[in-house]
Amino acid sequence: FNTRDLSAFDCMDVPAAIAAAGCLIQYARETQQSSLPHIQTLKVEHLSDSVILDAASRRNLEIDTNLTGGKTNTLLSVLDTTSTAMGSRLLSRWLNRPLRSHTVLTSRQQITAALMENYHFEALRDLFKKLGDLERILARLGLRSARPRDLAVLRDSLSLLPDLQEQLSQLKSLPLALVAKTIGKYPEQVERLQLAIEENPPVVIREGGVIASGYDEELDELRNLSSNAGQFLIDLEIKEKQRTGISTLKVGYNRVHGYYIEVSKSQASIEFPAEYIRRQTLKNAERFITPELKEFEDKVLSAKGKSLAREKQLYEELLEILAGPLNLLQESAQAIAELDVLLSFAERAVNLNYCCPTLSDTTGISIVGGRHPVVEQVSSESFVGNDVALDDDSRMLIITGPNMGGKSTYMRQTALIVLLSLCGSYVPAKSAKLGPIDRIFTRIGSSDDLAGGRSTFMVEMTETANILHNASADSLVLMDEIGRGTSTFDGLSLAWAAAVFIAQEIRAYTLFATHYFELTSLPENYSSIRNVHLDAIEHDNGIVFLHAVKSGPANQSYGLQVAQLAGIPSSVIASARQKLMQLESESEAFEAKPKESLQPLQSEMFDAQPHPAVEFLERLEPDEISAKEALSILYELKKKTQA
Repeated sequence: FNTRDLSAFDCMDVPAAIAAAGCLIQYARETQQSSLPHIQTLKVEHLSDSVILDAASRRNLEIDTNLTGGKTNTLLSVLDTTSTAMGSRLLSRWLNRPLRSHTVLTSRQQITAALMENYHFEALRDLFKKLGDLERILARLGLRSARPRDLAVLRDSLSLLPDLQEQLSQLKSLPLALVAKTIGKYPEQVERLQLAIEENPPVVIREGGVIASGYDEELDELRNLSSNAGQFLIDLEIKEKQRTGISTLKVGYNRVHGYYIEVSKSQASIEFPAEYIRRQTLKNAERFITPELKEFEDKVLSAKGKSLAREKQLYEELLEILAGPLNLLQESAQAIAELDVLLSFAERAVNLNYCCPTLSDTTGISIVGGRHPVVEQVSSESFVGNDVALDDDSRMLIITGPNMGGKSTYMRQTALIVLLSLCGSYVPAKSAKLGPIDRIFTRIGSSDDLAGGRSTFMVEMTETANILHNASADSLVLMDEIGRGTSTFDGLSLAWAAAVFIAQEIRAYTLFATHYFELTSLPENYSSIRNVHLDAIEHDNGIVFLHAVKSGPANQSYGLQVAQLAGIPSSVIASARQKLMQLESESEAFEAKPKESLQPLQSEMFDAQPHPAVEFLERLEPDEISAKEALSILYELKKKTQA
């Protein structure tokens, strides 16, 4: 960077990051065979600047890749209505790196609101669709590897910036005015590109035809010499026919022998002018060259080679000139990409009925009528909105209800609404208010790691351990069915202990979905825990899911009804129903038995007389006996135990 040290980049306190960046730059220099002049600054990104999402959370929330590895039905696929490739890439980066700075997020919200006003975003989006991928083009320009069509796209895109500035000036928003100022105008670069590059240039410079006529006088002269060759040959052929009287005489060209005068064999016996020099004999013709034709050939072939060389030289000079304000051009491209993302936010907010979340410095998460942004788009049914209220008095929600009732959807939509808020986007809800958030954790779903030698339960416990070690009071934690990968009592114990630890020690905002109904008694002992459930009703031996979140625990799990919906044979369902009735009756009988009935047995166990051998050992003083006496005592004890 041509500086004495890196103090100007505010990175002297992160030596490991400096070393990593240095290795990357050196690797890029060696592989690209370039000094990388387009890399002109360093920027330090601190973990404290962003909300941390681990790999499991990115996967479970399906931010840009769904659970099957595809790109459909993801958060990015719903939000991405950007007009440029660089805008789409930036949106993906924003979703994967949400911010903690309310100042930056509020600025994004204000710009989005200004774009939504009077549907200004529609006209701007039409203009943005004409812009090219400036980010990639400028990167190639920095490496001096930009192709002719890159420069044509750059020319057309830069020429649109004055119109873009004019439209932005009509919107009254201070943050938007700052973005517009960063975009800038480049009249000199546009004028040079319009003069230098053909309207529709070829893909590569190698064959020429890239530099426009009138840009360089020397190139025009060389091109004229090449392009006028055809007329010269026509004139020469007419002249030679008249001079020799040979009507079949032709003037031609091939790559091997160059230019020639061809005469048929039938007329080859005629006496030719002295300057005719035989060049090639064919089966039916003779070919000649003259000093005049040879001189012309040298000029034309030389002119073509010189023309291509001159054009390549001019092209390389043009790349150097355009790379001069590269830093400013890159800042403009970045501003255009940001504005493209915010235009997408505005369009989604208007057309999908999103609201602007309130960002607060006070703790808590409050969502009214929240919806899952992806599910509501792919579902054929009307989506049921639900509320979430987490604050200092209510830190954890124990969520119960039937499978397919919507527990996982409710949890995920909460995390996605929080995530969108922390990207500066509007959110799918009637209203939302959000306090500080530092991390988002998810422990949802079940999968093994065969390559890593980890079972499903081991993966579940590893992810749970990560949450218990790293979550804080400002973290959002989603935990779904903890403990189901092992025995009932082991799983229940782990789920109970994890829930209590999070609620009491960590105090993170937690949504804890479970089928262990024993956990619904936690609110009786811990005031920061509340029960909610998703209800369902039985109808005609079937089940109807209401998808509405209500206070209190669920009254049953509807497991058999869900199994029936899944296609389990009716005979198996009937057998399961009988077994369920048996287990429930046994459970009721056990619970009805008086607890006092266990006392006599316990008294007998603990009041029984000790064994004589035990009494003898209690009286024995080991330090007062010899080895021989100890051996004798051992035989005596053996007799007592046998008795």
